[in-house]
Amino acid sequence: MKRKITLIPGDGIGLEIMHAATEIIDAATDTIEWEENIAGFAAYEKCGELLPKETIESIERNKIAFKGPITTPVGKGFRSINVQLRQKFNLYSNVRPVKSYEGIDALYKDLDLVIVRENSEDLYMGIEYMAKDDVAQSIKVITKGASERIADFAFKVAEKENRSKVTLTHKANIMKLSDGLFLESGRTVSKNYPDIKFEDVIVDAMSMKLVMKPQDYQVIVAPNLYGDILSDMAAGLVGGLGMAPSANIGEETAIFEPVHGSAPDIAGMNIANPTAAILSGIMMLRHIGEDSAALKIENALKKTLKNKKLHTKDIGGNLSTTEFKDEVIKAM
Repeated sequence: MKRKITLIPGDGIGLEIMHAATEIIDAATDTIEWEENIAGFAAYEKCGELLPKETIESIERNKIAFKGPITTPVGKGFRSINVQLRQKFNLYSNVRPVKSYEGIDALYKDLDLVIVRENSEDLYMGIEYMAKDDVAQSIKVITKGASERIADFAFKVAEKENRSKVTLTHKANIMKLSDGLFLESGRTVSKNYPDIKFEDVIVDAMSMKLVMKPQDYQVIVAPNLYGDILSDMAAGLVGGLGMAPSANIGEETAIFEPVHGSAPDIAGMNIANPTAAILSGIMMLRHIGEDSAALKIENALKKTLKNKKLHTKDIGGNLSTTEFKDEVIKAM
């Protein structure tokens, strides 16, 4: 019996890169049945809803979703669909591998770390209002339960991947109560993992250290906002967001997605790089126990990326999205 997975191509280049990734997955395993649904502008144009009931119900049934980029307006308009999905399904952990690949021009050639971002609270809860006509206020929420939960998740990632250190980042020198609670929660949880080194670094110093000596870090755990910023910055160390996969994981449900935007300016041109979507698919396969298929795709992707003649335009080559997908399948 095949495993049903909700497929949400998303907006802009989503249709191109996600279908490229699913074709590659289908070439590696015949155990998955895709249940395609819509969200974002594509959904709004079709049915007048940004997040249709049918899409929510599909994720509720299948527990696993593979999602493309969805456009979020800046400074106005609707709230992020990504944030809504994370809150709806309590996807409290955001996992962002930061890994360099041979053949990709990047600042660092041998980088391999993971950023674990608390995904359910902090400023992203969206509690904000106009206190006066010229004063806007946002409320930052940090709880002991969520902080200990994400710290424990980070240590479990370290255990599973045989990593020896977890670094917690914070701004507890200034926000002594909220970030202080996040830090203290991490320290408490660290006592349950005596074989894994624990340290903490203030977030502004963490930014500098990640640029100067990223090899010093293995697993970084952060509150929502800091984790968002640091993970995008870290992607820049290994070639950009086109190389950045992610997983949003909760107790029962998980959504896997590339972290880059929907790039509407190049949508439909068949030139987008599907690497981040492919890497997100690899994470998804490992999550559901399809390790053999994940390894097969990963090895094929590495082989393709190693050959600079087989790159898409954003990373210095001339291949289309479809041609790149075909090369990865060929390498399998």
